[in-house]
Amino acid sequence: MRIIAGSLRSRRLKAPPGLAIRPTSDRLRETLFNVLAPRIQGASFLDLYSGSGGVGIEALSRGAARAVFVERAEPALIALRENLARLGLREGVRVHAGGVSAFLRRGRPESSSKFDLVFLDPPYDAAQEYDSALGLVGGASSGLLAPAALVIAEHRRKVPLQERYGSLKRVRLLQQGDAALSFYTLDLDPPSR
Repeated sequence: MRIIAGSLRSRRLKAPPGLAIRPTSDRLRETLFNVLAPRIQGASFLDLYSGSGGVGIEALSRGAARAVFVERAEPALIALRENLARLGLREGVRVHAGGVSAFLRRGRPESSSKFDLVFLDPPYDAAQEYDSALGLVGGASSGLLAPAALVIAEHRRKVPLQERYGSLKRVRLLQQGDAALSFYTLDLDPPSR
């Protein structure tokens, strides 16, 4: 794995051993950041299920002001912390060792600012994690989002996500190989049921 563009371009990232962590491919990361390009400068970025940190670190390399990484797997946390240290990323960086649902439920005690961009990439086989995390972000934890926030979920192409999760509404779907990216924004006037 490597950083594709920005101030840390071409720097290599360590990935944890084994197949339990599935890093976002370089090609899909490039597609993601081509879409995010107009929004990334100065953004506050939340990387849920961050693994070794490839997506959040790419955001920092491309100009995000800060990134919060949330991961609970010890091998991934070790790789994430080594990547941040080796790249000298200390300012504007926070690592939360623990589950995503617990993080979302308790909020962010370190800052009163909200997130402009949220990326989540749970294990593909953990379908309930998508519903749980997106449900919280679009529901009880929607206060974590800036008004024009964009929430992006990477998932299997053959396993589509819902169009809505509470106040989140899908506005774009990109498919590439076996993977897909679903983009959500806050819909402040959701349809009544």
